[in-house]
Amino acid sequence: MIKCNRPPCPGEIDDGFCDTCGNEPLATGAPVPGPRTGRSGVSGTSGTSGTAGTAGTAGSSSSRSASGRSSRRGSTGTSRRLGGGLVEMPNVPRRNPESALARNPVIPEEKRFCRKCEQPVGRGRGGRPGVANGFCPRDRTPFSFAPKLQRDDMVGQYRIIGCLARGGFGWVYLAQDTAAHNMWVVLKGLLGSDDPDSRAAALAEQRILTQIQHANIVHIQTVVQHPDPLTGQDETYLVMEYVGGLSLMDRLKQMREVDPKAVLPVEQVLAYAIDILPAFGYLHQQNLVYCDFKPDNVIQTEDQLKLIDLGAVTDLARPGKFTYGTVGYQAPEIETVRAEPSVESDLFTIGRTMAVLSFYFAGYTRKYKASLPPAADVPLFTEFESYHRLLLRATHPDPEQRFASAADMAEQCVAVLREVVAIRSGEPRPGVSGLFGPETRVVHAEVAARNTEPGLLAPAPDPSVIAGALPVPRVDPLDPAANLLATVATTDPDELLSALTAAGISSAEGTLRLVRMCIEQGDVVRARAFLADIDADDWRLPWFEGLAALSQHDLPRAHEFFDGVRGALPGEPAPRIALGACRELMGRHSEAAAEYRGVWSTDHAYVSAAFGLARCLLATGDRAGAVRILESVPDTSANHVAAQTAALRTRISGRAAAEPLGPDLTTASDRLGALRLEGEAHDRLAVELLETALEWVKAGANGGNSGAGGADGTARVLGSELKEKPLRFALEKCYRDLARHVTTHAERIALVDRANEVRPWTWV
Repeated sequence: MIKCNRPPCPGEIDDGFCDTCGNEPLATGAPVPGPRTGRSGVSGTSGTSGTAGTAGTAGSSSSRSASGRSSRRGSTGTSRRLGGGLVEMPNVPRRNPESALARNPVIPEEKRFCRKCEQPVGRGRGGRPGVANGFCPRDRTPFSFAPKLQRDDMVGQYRIIGCLARGGFGWVYLAQDTAAHNMWVVLKGLLGSDDPDSRAAALAEQRILTQIQHANIVHIQTVVQHPDPLTGQDETYLVMEYVGGLSLMDRLKQMREVDPKAVLPVEQVLAYAIDILPAFGYLHQQNLVYCDFKPDNVIQTEDQLKLIDLGAVTDLARPGKFTYGTVGYQAPEIETVRAEPSVESDLFTIGRTMAVLSFYFAGYTRKYKASLPPAADVPLFTEFESYHRLLLRATHPDPEQRFASAADMAEQCVAVLREVVAIRSGEPRPGVSGLFGPETRVVHAEVAARNTEPGLLAPAPDPSVIAGALPVPRVDPLDPAANLLATVATTDPDELLSALTAAGISSAEGTLRLVRMCIEQGDVVRARAFLADIDADDWRLPWFEGLAALSQHDLPRAHEFFDGVRGALPGEPAPRIALGACRELMGRHSEAAAEYRGVWSTDHAYVSAAFGLARCLLATGDRAGAVRILESVPDTSANHVAAQTAALRTRISGRAAAEPLGPDLTTASDRLGALRLEGEAHDRLAVELLETALEWVKAGANGGNSGAGGADGTARVLGSELKEKPLRFALEKCYRDLARHVTTHAERIALVDRANEVRPWTWV
């Protein structure tokens, strides 16, 4: 590694910049730099620079993150992974921080208004430009629409290099710390320094920022003062770490320079949300709310996100007179009823940010200021219903219907991201649910009906059986009954109720276990009586109501409850399986297939979704698709043989003799030979296969159609040529073999009779 040649800096050059002072190395023989001479900033846009005080384009970070870990790392030009490692993100290259300086950091005259009376100020007249710094002629409130600090000004030990942008509450400057090897820092001042509201917000920001220590939140290093050149009063500046990188809004703007309707890939948007939500969770634990989240206020620097511009952060214990926000992102209750900010209003802004980044959201500041456009107008919502449901909950008009915490929202974002990545990559992305236990059994492995007339399907699964086989909500380990429930082995609700009563325990988990036991025993009336004790806001209430309705075959009611749980937990597999089962039983096979497919594509542990999807595909005429799904059940699954058996039967059962069955017959024969089946199970499948082959041949060789694998004297099924006589001999043998395995005398006699009937006529 090359040592930095800027004395007395001890750093090393990494990717063209020093990892300590952040500067480029001096050219050989160049003098040690003194105070910089003024020059214009280049390559920057006012209001969008990537700094600690505002969002946007910037260079590399040379300061430390809030966690104390250096945030400056070597940039290799390769992509990074966010979202729990599920998504490969574009690398944000580092560059000279000076290239982020604003080209003309002056607020346009048409945007100049007094912060007190809101009337126009600083406007030009008679062809003369307006003054950028002055006082309102109506109330003498000072205004400042141009940077107050110039290049090479010294604010304490900090040398001003230039203006980066205007933040929500003040000008943001790039500076160097002359006492720390000219390390890059950011100074943030205050617009309209005598305005009491702005000053109060700035003071709150100073107080709050000094307390915040989180790796994903910009870190304030100190507070300094400097005389205001206009008023002579001391102006307070926050000294922050320099966060080099790119804001999410700037990423979007860059893309829209090529395509005006470009958006970020939804998997990247989800990954960004997953990585920034812990910062919100941290703030909320400190009883703070951010209030003004938007794409401008988060910067990606290499493989880390930083939440910046904390000027609107509010202490919930001491809410201010005003809540600052941005139209199109702010929660409706803040604007319409002047409600105080909350955790839910914060999460609303995250949902809105995700929407703006992930699809072309025309009218989000007007027509859809507090809502989402119809799903039919957004192809992304049609492609990923789970993502649509996620945004619907995050941005629900009623705060009580939104996510209750950043952790809850992050958990669902991860689950939805797994689905998105799985579907787009074609590879499962399984994960462990924190809310439901695993699937423990598959109760309906039938897909195609056995030996039926063409077009007939297997009987539908029994609703009450499905209700008993769905994944079970996990027990809250903090519940008073958790330990007792882990040790009690009874399935009798009366015995459990006695144990809970003897232990003096009355809790939600104990009640829900009683509910499940009653449903499994068919006592739905008693189950619903227990459910009356569950909090109405608990998602498990509609879940068990749905189970109760399903066990009673009340499909519309069950569907309503499961649909509600699906909306509350958009990434969870269990509600999707339940909803898919209801829709399948109601004959809505295409809708059911969408739910089953989302689960199976994401996680092959939910084999019931594979069987359900196969049944729905077969019902809609996609036999080949049903077979593919069944054959995709991995050989590590306990249901692998059942799935392969169903796939084989789906290939051949219910087929018309006129169909070109040759390829399916020979493939089914190969599959049966590879299956680890013996005895009755093997012989029954062999009988079905040979019966289908014989009927096909009797209908006219290959059913009147030519094709590969037809009865041309070379293709074979279970070792027999696809000709009538060999197939009859083979089927006779299979009938007799099967007769040896059956347990009833009547069935044994019937099989022997069928063997005699199918045997070809001979002279022997």
